[in-house]
Amino acid sequence: MAEKVAPGRRLEFKDPELANKLFGPQGSNLALLAEKTGACIDTRGSVAMLAGAPEAVDLAASVLTQLYGLLQEGKQVHPQDVDCAWRILLREPGADIRRIFQDTVYVASPRKTIAPKTISQRNYLQAIRENDLVFAVGPAGTGKTYLAVALAVSALMKREVKRIVLARPAVEAGEKLGFLPGDLAEKVNPYLRPLYDALHDMLDFARVQDMLATGVIEVAPLAFMRGRTLNDAFVILDEAQNTTPEQMKMFLTRLGFGSRCVVTGDVTQIDLPTQTRSGLVEARGILAGVKGIGFVEFHEEDVIRHPLVGRIVQAYDRHDKGRHDKGRHDKSRADQVRGKAKA
Repeated sequence: MAEKVAPGRRLEFKDPELANKLFGPQGSNLALLAEKTGACIDTRGSVAMLAGAPEAVDLAASVLTQLYGLLQEGKQVHPQDVDCAWRILLREPGADIRRIFQDTVYVASPRKTIAPKTISQRNYLQAIRENDLVFAVGPAGTGKTYLAVALAVSALMKREVKRIVLARPAVEAGEKLGFLPGDLAEKVNPYLRPLYDALHDMLDFARVQDMLATGVIEVAPLAFMRGRTLNDAFVILDEAQNTTPEQMKMFLTRLGFGSRCVVTGDVTQIDLPTQTRSGLVEARGILAGVKGIGFVEFHEEDVIRHPLVGRIVQAYDRHDKGRHDKGRHDKSRADQVRGKAKA
């Protein structure tokens, strides 16, 4: 049965300058959208003509129309926005891209505004705003830690909290780190680097250093949390899949008055010794349904990548699949040869 093809669809954008920004340099945004949706997209001036399967045409048209609306409001549209808009509308066709993208978390600079880029990220922000404790579980690259740090910085700037505490377990803080020079804080510093990177992406270097020196921002290994009560703080525990149940309970009971806490992790990347249960896995089971605690699940489709990185991953996936298929084919041929030899 032949695939159903939609009649050509014509989208005319009244502002040629905005249309040019929408289409991207040398039509790069349209090329990316065509690659993602499977629609054929051609342009004449400020007019886009779409053809292909009905669902592909509808999806591409919705992405272009909504992104054009953002441009009309003075927002910038980058290839990453095209990719994110496509993902959102593929998952939820009736979604309002403007409403999601304009849910500003933090304005890092006049040229950089941090906002959600997926439905899961939007739900994540809503959960943090509505609960004192939120667990975010999912693969790397979904923005779990980055958005939590952005909300923490925003809360600090608005004086909703007095300090930020960022913690991470260092699962190899024993023999391997023992050979490194320095005290324990210096030994575990490499494990805390992603948290510093997020901070420096939102605040200038001098300001971060000043806040670290005065204790307004604290970045510390999880072991440093024992015996403390954290009042009026925004607390983030990153890589929580590598906590033991005892460590997780210790950390969660540090929460004091006027504080909020976000726990992030990826349960498919547990580096604990064999037979050691993850504190994050156990906490999800124990605390499900407890009032004031929110749970947000991120999935592979929520991973935000540079379009080139996405193509690199796809190329490796194709290579691995081809190698796997070849291995199965070679094994099948070998089995046939052995079968004939026995006969």
